[in-house]
Amino acid sequence: MIKRLRRKFIVVNMAIVTVMLAVIFGLILFFTKSNMEQESIQMLRSVSMMPIQQHDIHNKAPQKAPPSVFAVYKLPDTRYNAWGSEVVDFSNNELLSEIYNKALNTNAETGIIEEYDLRFHLRRNPFEEAIFFADISGEIKTLRQLTCTCILIAVLSLILFFAISVLLARWTVKPIETAWNQQKQFVADASHELKTPLTVIMTNAEMLLEGNHSAEKRMQFSESILTMSKQMRGLTESLLELARSDNHSKEITFEDVEFSNLISEAVLPFEPLYYEKGLTLSCELQDNIVVSGDSTQLCRLADILLDNAMKYSYPNTTVTVSLKKHRDYCIFSVSSHGDTISKTDLKNIFKRFYRVDKARSGNHSYGLGLSIAESIVKEHGGRIWAESVDGLNVFKVRLLLPLLSTTIIPPK
Repeated sequence: MIKRLRRKFIVVNMAIVTVMLAVIFGLILFFTKSNMEQESIQMLRSVSMMPIQQHDIHNKAPQKAPPSVFAVYKLPDTRYNAWGSEVVDFSNNELLSEIYNKALNTNAETGIIEEYDLRFHLRRNPFEEAIFFADISGEIKTLRQLTCTCILIAVLSLILFFAISVLLARWTVKPIETAWNQQKQFVADASHELKTPLTVIMTNAEMLLEGNHSAEKRMQFSESILTMSKQMRGLTESLLELARSDNHSKEITFEDVEFSNLISEAVLPFEPLYYEKGLTLSCELQDNIVVSGDSTQLCRLADILLDNAMKYSYPNTTVTVSLKKHRDYCIFSVSSHGDTISKTDLKNIFKRFYRVDKARSGNHSYGLGLSIAESIVKEHGGRIWAESVDGLNVFKVRLLLPLLSTTIIPPK
């Protein structure tokens, strides 16, 4: 799939470039040819408008006539006379007759005799009939050289653009390839995670159907089914939440939120959970910090970071929750002691489906919590990142403070 996508990108890109080059060089050749044609015809017309008295009977053109122009006159005795540039042999009456009659038989005022590379212009008046010719061999040579130059430039440009397209295809498709590989890995991990609870549910359901177990055993079977069902629901809810975030289908109502109180309230349900795991929960919250956002989503953000710290902290350590106000923003952080996170993992830890190690499976974690946290922070115009030094892991969230309060106070 990725290779086909790269090839398709290259083919489309090369097709666009080829069409553009063909149009550009085609227009250059068309306008160049048209301009040279118009200049040559205008030159012939100008020469043909010169008074006949200026024409020298000794086969010489008027002084103002260009060197590539000559004229042919038909004499009363079927002979032809010519003056001007000796592009053709003026002494060859048959040749003069041939080009004269060819031009005359076209029944056009202006045209081209391709055999001799001549452009002609017919001049008629009551006293004489003459045809003026201009040598266009130089014009044709120039157009041929320009055509060859355009083709050469087009070929070299296509080779260059092909190389660039290959590099661009790799660079453009790389994020898709990474996401594809991560998604395949997630599907494999999720399938493995779902397989275990499904097996447990089916086994316990079969045991319940046997009907020869005590009430206590039947209660245990029911509790196991409930526990595994909750685990599966957690995975599906996380996936649905990310899907809604991608489609921007979540309705977020921005209002002034007492962020200090929100964090304080979010910490309370975690205190007994931390206590059961032998962890100490410490809070350093600055009062009266207000941010603009959705209180439900911000509470979800706090829950994710607190749950993440609880899962990966060493026993008998302290997890510190901090909220401090700066100039025009505030920093919400959760720091804990655990395994040091590598620089590579710090870059990828917020990516969807990413798991630092297989230990996450044992904690019923699917690599989605931090991705959800990042999407919440981005929707609030903030920034989230992680730092890890000597086993101290800190997750920080930066949110802007509102310039003006948008809270509407109802009248008393």
